[in-house]
Amino acid sequence: MSENPNQPAPPAASGNGHRLAKLNSPLFIWPAAVVLAALLFVGLGYFFDALTHESTDDAFIAGHVVSIAPRIDGQVSAVHVLDNQLVRSNDLLVEIDPSDYAITVAQKQAAAASQDANVKTIFAADDLMRKKVTTAEDSARQAQADMDASAASAKLTATNFERAKSLLADKTISQQEFDAAQAANNSAQANLVSAQENAAVQTSKVDEAHSQLTAAEAEVGLAKSQWEEAQTNVASAQLNLSYTKIFAPCDGRITRKQVEGGDYLQTGQTILSIVPVEVWVVANFKESQLKKMQPGQLALVEIDALGGRKFRAHVDSVQAGSGAAFSLLPPENATGNFVKVIQRVPVKIIFDEPLPADHTIGPGLSVTPSVQVSSFRVPDFVTAIIAIILAIAAAIGFQFILNRNKNTI
Repeated sequence: MSENPNQPAPPAASGNGHRLAKLNSPLFIWPAAVVLAALLFVGLGYFFDALTHESTDDAFIAGHVVSIAPRIDGQVSAVHVLDNQLVRSNDLLVEIDPSDYAITVAQKQAAAASQDANVKTIFAADDLMRKKVTTAEDSARQAQADMDASAASAKLTATNFERAKSLLADKTISQQEFDAAQAANNSAQANLVSAQENAAVQTSKVDEAHSQLTAAEAEVGLAKSQWEEAQTNVASAQLNLSYTKIFAPCDGRITRKQVEGGDYLQTGQTILSIVPVEVWVVANFKESQLKKMQPGQLALVEIDALGGRKFRAHVDSVQAGSGAAFSLLPPENATGNFVKVIQRVPVKIIFDEPLPADHTIGPGLSVTPSVQVSSFRVPDFVTAIIAIILAIAAAIGFQFILNRNKNTI
């Protein structure tokens, strides 16, 4: 039986053909290809990054936290900062009542002045004793010279007296001349004895002067020590007085402020902390991610507190050991119940560009660093070309499949 040419086609076949015609329309295929190219560009970017980068979400902002504590005891007279306030180096933070320390400085200065006068007196006495030694030595030398002269004169008169004796026996000289020679000899011998005694006395005076000078020098040494001690006491008192004003040691923000006016502070009591503006990243990478990681490699750091904004950085150093090894209670693996756990190693990453000044970025904030561990890098325009080629190929293939299905129907 022949088919009726006027008989309508089955509804299902007609509907499928209509849908295929819509899908095969350039108004659908090429916009879809553009969307696919964009998706491929993003996906290929992630794929290439996964091949050349190592990333972790176990990473945090780190920084130095400077604890501020007084060096002396005392009552707080003024507090010049507030919580989270930005301060500069050498800004005045807290003042302690200086009254007691000012009085101590005055006392030490008075004691030092008294000691200074005492030192001057002792130095004058020492100088006098040195002059006395010099005078005694000069007198001793003069006495020795006089003794030597007396000895020579006594020797000469003794010789003349002996000669006079011989001449008197020969009746060459008179008795008067002999008596004169004898008197001269007796006088010279007496003068010699007197000169010897005087030399001995002057020598003993030299020894006495040296003894007195030694005692004076000992007093000078003691006075110097006492004077230096007095000066040290003044310097210590002035230093303690300067400690009544506590200044910021660096730039940063005030945190954990625990001091108010009227508080009595003890030495070493932490009253506040300063977080410097210089921060870095400590990223805890798995040990399996460290194969190609080296200091100096470039990185991008995504900061959660800034809505995922990324900043350029670089790897500074890799810790020599896992984080668990330096924890308060390191794991003890020699118990016989060992289970291998992939360890994480802290990696220090330093920012290469300044962080925004209008946001507070402090220690503990979460970040996601991505470190480029391979020099191989696919440029964005190459990724875009590949994505476009794949999207065009997909569109052509899709169109080919639709045409084949259409002919089949």
